Amino acid sequence: MVGADCIFCRMGKGEVPVEKVFDDGTVFGINDINPKAPTHILLIPYAHVTALADAGDTDKAAVGHCLGVAPTVAQGASIASPGYRLVVNQGLDSGQEVPHFHMHILGGRPLGSMG
Repeated sequence: MVGADCIFCRMGKGEVPVEKVFDDGTVFGINDINPKAPTHILLIPYAHVTALADAGDTDKAAVGHCLGVAPTVAQGASIASPGYRLVVNQGLDSGQEVPHFHMHILGGRPLGSMG
C-alpha cells in the first residue's frame, strides 16, 4: 500500500481532500475521523513509512520529527496543559488500520489507563 494506494499518501499529495490542522512540509496533522478523545489528531509524515522495523535513516528522521512537533500541535489544539497522550500503533495486532506510520495525539479530558 505505497504511494497511489495509500490513503495517507493520497491525502499528503492533495488527491484526497482533507483539512490539515498542521503542516510543516515534513508531516501534516488531521483530526481523526473516529476520535477516541475530544481532541484526537493524527500526525502523518509525508514520507511513506510502513513499519518502524523497516524504516531507513530518512524515514526514521520523519518519524522522529513527528515526536518533535507533537508539543507544538498540542499547544495549537489547546491541550498541552493539562496534558495529552501520544500513541503509535504498529501492525494489525496493535489496531493499526492504515499501514503508514502515524502518531495519535489525544487530549481534552482525563484519559486514565489504556488497560
